[in-house]
Formats: sequence, C-alpha cells, structure tokens
Amino acid sequence: MSSIPLSVYLVIALLLFCIGMFGVLTKRNAVIVLICIELMLNAVNINLVAFAIHGVNPGITGQVFALFTITVAAAEAAVGLAILIALYRNRKTVNVDEMDLMKR
Repeated sequence: MSSIPLSVYLVIALLLFCIGMFGVLTKRNAVIVLICIELMLNAVNINLVAFAIHGVNPGITGQVFALFTITVAAAEAAVGLAILIALYRNRKTVNVDEMDLMKR
C-alpha cells in the first residue's frame, strides 16, 4: 500500500491538467498544442492509477485503462504529427490560426 494520500495524486493531476488546458487554449503553435494535449492525457493517467490504488476495490483496472490511454495518445501523436507535416508542406506554417484549409 502507498503511504501517499489520494489527495496528493489528485492535486498533481489537477495541476497537470490545468497547465495542459491553458496551453491548448492560449498557444498558437500546433506542436505545442499537441504536447499540451499529451499533458492532459497524462493527468488522466495519474487519476486512473491513483484510483486503482486507493479506490474502493483496489486492483489492476486503473493500470489497464492507463495503458489503453497511453496507446491512444501514441496513435494521436503519430496521426497529429503526420497531419501537421502535410499542412506545413502546403502552408509553410504550423500556426493554428492560419490552418483554414477546409474553409476554401
């Protein structure tokens, strides 16, 4: 059993999620936005593992869901970077405000 209380995990996850949300809402560079989304997913992983350890029925389910989340995050990063590379080749920028290719 862990000697660290659940509230510490939740506060750390909250801070990570808030930093990620701030980055997604304020940054204009698409690469930075993807990194901030990864931060938010890592905050969710911390919550999943913390509740798996300190939950009503401690078990391995939180770790399994965290593993699935990591898999989805890796796929999201690969697809997102592929789309960004394609857009950069066409537009010569990774600025989110200038990516209006579908509007034309």
